[in-house]
Amino acid sequence: MTAHATPDDVKKLAALARLSVSEKDLPKLAAEFDSILAYIGQLDELALPKAEGPRVTDVVNSFRADGAPHEKGEFTKKIVDAFPQKEGNALSVKQIIVND
Repeated sequence: MTAHATPDDVKKLAALARLSVSEKDLPKLAAEFDSILAYIGQLDELALPKAEGPRVTDVVNSFRADGAPHEKGEFTKKIVDAFPQKEGNALSVKQIIVND
């Protein structure tokens, strides 16, 4: 049995993406989601070779050659002092994700 996107699914996805979708567009978008998911579902049919184990690649050290560039925590106090809202040493930010 194949699940089909409903207008309510579109509303939820639009809310998560912070998009405004008109009521009249909801059925059309639900049908488009079904088409997109069916197209992506074709990936299940691909015959891919099995991996033969981990591959070793050239690993390059990305740390600076001069050691520690500054003392640990040197800039933390400056950042905390400059932040507009804080609770102790925790920086307080506006909530942007809601779970309805």
